[in-house]
Amino acid sequence: MNKHPRKGGKGSTKLQDLVVVAFLDEMDQAREYETLLRLNDIPAVVREHLDGGLDGKTIAIMVPEDYLDEAHVVIESQDAYDDLCDFTMEEDEDLDFGADDMDDEGY
Repeated sequence: MNKHPRKGGKGSTKLQDLVVVAFLDEMDQAREYETLLRLNDIPAVVREHLDGGLDGKTIAIMVPEDYLDEAHVVIESQDAYDDLCDFTMEEDEDLDFGADDMDDEGY
């Protein structure tokens, strides 16, 4: 991962220095992204914004601008991993290994 000049100043990032890395509809997913980014040493903040959506709000994940590219990579990597796991789980549920074709006559 890239080293950033301001990683040492935990509380020094101001809200106006932050940029949106993702918009989400669910707070649970926003908290997961926030945790994921922080585990990768990327400061992250969750902010709710009012808009014209279904429930009138959108949730933004915000990071310092210096971390934006790295945050995109981390989130996209996690999304790709989640998609792979979902695909694998769906595939496993469909496997029956031909159990209908086998009977107890010698197997």
